[in-house]
Amino acid sequence: MKSQEGVAVGKVDMRVRLGPLSLKNPVLTMSGTFGFGQEYSKYYDLDALGGIIIKAITAEPREGNPPPRIVETSGGVLNAIGLQNPGINAAIEKELPSLQDLRHKGTLVIGNVSGYSLEEFSSVTRKLSRSRLVDAIELNISCPNVKGGGMAFGTNPEMVNQVVTEVRRECDIPLIVKLSPNVTDITEIARSAVKAGADILSLINTLSGMAIDARTRRPILANLTGGLSGPAVKPVALRMVYQVSQALKVPLIGIGGIVSGMDAAEFLLAGASAVGIGTANLMDPLGSLKVVEELEKFLENQNISSVSELVGGLITC
Repeated sequence: MKSQEGVAVGKVDMRVRLGPLSLKNPVLTMSGTFGFGQEYSKYYDLDALGGIIIKAITAEPREGNPPPRIVETSGGVLNAIGLQNPGINAAIEKELPSLQDLRHKGTLVIGNVSGYSLEEFSSVTRKLSRSRLVDAIELNISCPNVKGGGMAFGTNPEMVNQVVTEVRRECDIPLIVKLSPNVTDITEIARSAVKAGADILSLINTLSGMAIDARTRRPILANLTGGLSGPAVKPVALRMVYQVSQALKVPLIGIGGIVSGMDAAEFLLAGASAVGIGTANLMDPLGSLKVVEELEKFLENQNISSVSELVGGLITC
């Protein structure tokens, strides 16, 4: 049953605040695992979700890396897709208009911007922000800065400050910055992003990893290395979400190996206000929907009337 505002009416209030954003429930789909949602909409109504984050968009169309570019590992998946996407102009003209009905139903549509230079980040953000087709923008700062020697933007506090500052000037909607776990001190990177103007942080992005075929003595991925996601990274992700939540007062999206409602509850307790579902979507097209349903059932069983009661509720003494 739904109220006139379209919010589910039941034993549990699933609504959450994520900084300047209001979500009907705390479950978001993560960029890179959900495309533009069309494939998944064949399996269930996407308005059951709090929001979707579209695949990363760059200035020009990209074909991505040569195959093989995805491989299953113990407890996770390694991918080296290489930001395959249609480019910002095609995304605005062909892909995003089809998602506007979701927004009318209260499910957020969040863009994801990627790039290999400050100029690319800025230009893509400007176009996406001015399109009025998304509710917020997530900044993927895990890409290498080709003009800065190839170091990923998100691994150096000064570089993080620079790119977020530049993008903030072009973004007049809420700005989410997605943090890389491939750093020594995640709180230092988080502090730099917030100081430069991030409204929300999402963490973590994938861990750098590798897979080898011992029989052929060759790496399995054509790119040699890739990003590790899935249940294997969950303990690392939980620790980093907790660390950032203790160091800064900023809304967080917790990401990393969430495949059940119980997993989602753990991230909320660690300090996240919302959670992102990634690899679970590849394991099961109903993965994100199941997390919503299981989380609500968990709260009912615990006699918790609002999901917001979990946020930051970890007991450490």
